[in-house]
Amino acid sequence: MTKHIHLNVFVPTTGHHEASWLYSGSQPERLTDVDYYREIAAIAERGKFDSLFLADQLAIGRSVKHVAQGKLEPLTLLSALAGSTSHIGLIATATTTYSEPYNLARQFASLDHISAGRAGWNIVTSWSAEAAGNFGLDQRNSHTDRYRRATEYVEVVRKLWDSWEDDARVLDRTRGIYADTARIHAIDHLGETFRVRGPLDIPRSPQGNPVLVQAGSSDEGRGFAARYAEAIFTAQQVLSEAQNFYADVKRRALAFGRDPDGIRILPGLSPILGSTEAEARALEEELDDLTLPVVGLKHLSQRFDGFDFSVFPLDERIPIEAFPRPETVQGAQSRSQVILTIVEREKPTLRQLLRRLAGGRGHKVLAGTPNTVADHIQLWVEQRAADGFNIMPAFMPGGLIAFVDEVVPILQARGLFRRDYTGRTLREHYGLTRPESRYARSA
Repeated sequence: MTKHIHLNVFVPTTGHHEASWLYSGSQPERLTDVDYYREIAAIAERGKFDSLFLADQLAIGRSVKHVAQGKLEPLTLLSALAGSTSHIGLIATATTTYSEPYNLARQFASLDHISAGRAGWNIVTSWSAEAAGNFGLDQRNSHTDRYRRATEYVEVVRKLWDSWEDDARVLDRTRGIYADTARIHAIDHLGETFRVRGPLDIPRSPQGNPVLVQAGSSDEGRGFAARYAEAIFTAQQVLSEAQNFYADVKRRALAFGRDPDGIRILPGLSPILGSTEAEARALEEELDDLTLPVVGLKHLSQRFDGFDFSVFPLDERIPIEAFPRPETVQGAQSRSQVILTIVEREKPTLRQLLRRLAGGRGHKVLAGTPNTVADHIQLWVEQRAADGFNIMPAFMPGGLIAFVDEVVPILQARGLFRRDYTGRTLREHYGLTRPESRYARSA
C-alpha cells in the first residue's frame, strides 16, 4: 500500500461519549478556556494529524441539564488556535441556513490568511428545529429547501473567494498603486435567494479557496458533496456500506466533471483503547454505565424529528415499523438511516440501542488494542471504503493522547502515515490542488 491515510480529529467538548464529562479526568469546567483547546490542538499536531475540526450548533442542546455543553464559537476559537499551532489544518462548521454568504466568505478568507493557509469550511444546513427559533422562524425549512439554498450559497462564496485574482495586489510604491483594479472583480450574483455584488474586501487567501468539507450522507447530501466537497465526514458502521458510499460519491463527482481523487472521504471512528481487548471492552462498559437513559432518549428523538421514544419500555425491542422512515425526516436524514440500519441488523432493546449510540451517535465505536484499531484503519483504506478517518475520541484529552501515542506509531511503522509534515497548508496535507480564480481563467 503506497497511499498515505489522512487523519482529522473531531474536537468535542469533553469527549464524544455522551457521558464523557462524568468520566475520571475530564475537565468540563474548561469548555470556555482557550488553553484547553490549545492543549488538544498541540496533542493532535504532535501526532501529525492533517486537521482538527470544530462542530457547531446554533441552539442550546436539549440535554444541557445532564450533558456538559457551552463551548466557544468555532471561527473565533480557530483564530486563536492558529497562533498556537503551525501546521495542523483548522476546520470549522458554519451554516448556510442562518448566515449570509458575504460575511462567511470574509470570515473564512480571514482565517485562511491568519493561519497561513490552513482553513477549512464544514458546510452544514442546520437541521436542528431549536435553531430556527433563534433566528426568527417558527419552524426549520424542509430538507430539500435547505439544500437548494446551500447550493446557491456555496456558489456565491466561491465567487467571492475568486473575486481577487492572485496577482491583484501589486504593491507598487513608486507609482502609488496598491492594487490592479482590473484584477478585482464584482461578482454581480443575482439568484433565487441571494443578490450579491462583490468583490470581497480582502485579497485572495493562501489556499485560493479554503478547503470545502461536508458531512451529509442522504441522497441530496451525497449529490451536494459530490459537486462541492473536497473532504467528507460520514458515519459508516460496516465495511460493505462504507465501500458503497465511497464508490457512489466518487461516481457522482465524476458526473459533475470532477476528479474523484480530489475528494477525501473520512468516516467517523471513536476508538476506545486498552492493552488487551478485554481491557478496552471494560473501559467501553465503564463509559456506557455512566449514561442516563433520559439523555439517550432525547438524542434519539432529535434524530427522528422529535418522535417520542419514551413511550416504549427500555428493556423491550422497538418494533421496526414504529420508527419514522428516514426519507420523511426533515432533520438529519442520513443519521436516522444509520440508526435504523443498526436496529434492523442488531435488533436491540431500547436500552441496548441507547447504550449503542452513546459513544458515537451513529459513528463507528471500536474498542480494542492499538493494533486492532490500526488494522481497522488500514483495512478500510485498502478496501476503498475510506481515504482516512475522522477520529472522535470518547473522552478528552486522554482518548486523543492514547491514539497519538499508541496507534499513530503503528501506522507510521507500516508506512501508512506521515512521520512529519511535508507541507504547510491544509490542501497540501490532503493532497488537494490549489484552485485558480475563475476570473483569471476567463481573462
